Amino acid sequence: MNLVTDELLQKFPNLYETEDKTPEEVRVVAKLFNPVGAGSWFAVEYDPKERIFFGYVNLGDDDCAELGYFSLDELERIKLPGGLTIERDRYFGNHTLAEVMEAKGNL
Repeated sequence: MNLVTDELLQKFPNLYETEDKTPEEVRVVAKLFNPVGAGSWFAVEYDPKERIFFGYVNLGDDDCAELGYFSLDELERIKLPGGLTIERDRYFGNHTLAEVMEAKGNL
């Protein structure tokens, strides 16, 4: 599965483009997740040259989830049991950053 499609690339703001907005104003463009365990990455900005996202990351501990940068290349290199890899949630709805942060891993 492609974690980022050409269609999604058109939707991402550049890095730092939303930094003056509130979490209620920022849209999550893509949710990436570990299909066999903990780990969800909610991407809101992207730098196509560096292949770096900015967004909200929850690695299975709601108290330690945080905003930060994460690498598309690193996510693509993760090999999971059964030959699985990190996936993109194709059915993830239209959510704001605030909704994702408040949901504590429930989206």
